[in-house]
Amino acid sequence: MNPAQKQLIQIALVALLLVGCVAVLMPFTGTLLFAIVICVTTLPIRNRLLALCRGRSSLAAALMSVLLILLLVAPMALLSGSLADGIELAIRFLKPMLESGLPADAPAWLTKIPVAGPDLGDYWHKLIESREEMNKLLRQFIDPTRKLALLTVSLFAQGLLQLLLVIFFVFFIFRDADIYAAALHTGSRKLAGELGERMLKLADGTVTGVMVGIVGTAAAQAIVAMIGFVIAGVPGVIVLTFATFFFSMVPVIGATLIWVGAAVWLYNGGEAGWAVFMVLWGMFGISSVDNFVKPILISRTSSLPLLLIVVGVFGGVLVFGFIGLFLGPTLLALGQVLIREWLAHADSEAGAH
Repeated sequence: MNPAQKQLIQIALVALLLVGCVAVLMPFTGTLLFAIVICVTTLPIRNRLLALCRGRSSLAAALMSVLLILLLVAPMALLSGSLADGIELAIRFLKPMLESGLPADAPAWLTKIPVAGPDLGDYWHKLIESREEMNKLLRQFIDPTRKLALLTVSLFAQGLLQLLLVIFFVFFIFRDADIYAAALHTGSRKLAGELGERMLKLADGTVTGVMVGIVGTAAAQAIVAMIGFVIAGVPGVIVLTFATFFFSMVPVIGATLIWVGAAVWLYNGGEAGWAVFMVLWGMFGISSVDNFVKPILISRTSSLPLLLIVVGVFGGVLVFGFIGLFLGPTLLALGQVLIREWLAHADSEAGAH
């Protein structure tokens, strides 16, 4: 066997090994990336715990894992259970209506709706007279709603399992964080020299800024929403607060779904005044937090366009599941910043020549 053939075989073996490694890691790509994002974002907390633990990295990593379980997994489990119970209650409420049909008289709150109330009342009586049209309407409304509700519960249940796996990865990454950090710095320096180190530092700042912006804004909206729920006397404040936190990460309509639902519940309960308060609190309190808090929290990095956040959230959920709420915008923001830095470096090198 000549040297050229021997070298070709060696290259083929290395390529097969890399393909095998990629195939093994592929199912864990999202959770592993999110674990890295969490580790980068919470590294200062880990370092403080490491100092308190007198350099025992395993103990510090275990404490960080317990902290993440309390902050992420426990609320997710509570919210998943509440969603499942809510769907069961909704089915119990709708089942008699589906079996016996709508009541003869439209609900009082429906006819009192400004402008559209009388028309809705007339349409109600039309549905009563036409059983076929009513069944058609109920099928059009209930089937998509049921599928959406089941999909939401499934997404949160999947997110619960993903978060447990993420925390499992976080423990081992934090336990050997110094080794990984040294290897990362060495690799970036060998691959791209000074530019590699600058890109690595920029990636660190971008990931931290975006995660703090997304999570911090969601937390601020959840706190403002909790205050409004307590003032208006809405039940299930803790569950609604956690729901606001998670749904706030969905741009534009996320938190709105929660406070609009609370306002509807208040109105149906005869609390029209508190329902109006909840709507005003949601419009000028909860939803406006996103316009003021997020730019401040992400000010350390480049400004993120709304389109980038929207595509990142929905694309991330489609690709990675629940953790895509966090991971999608972070990856797109990181890609945007690194590409801009690379182009600026290329332009400066071209200008120097």
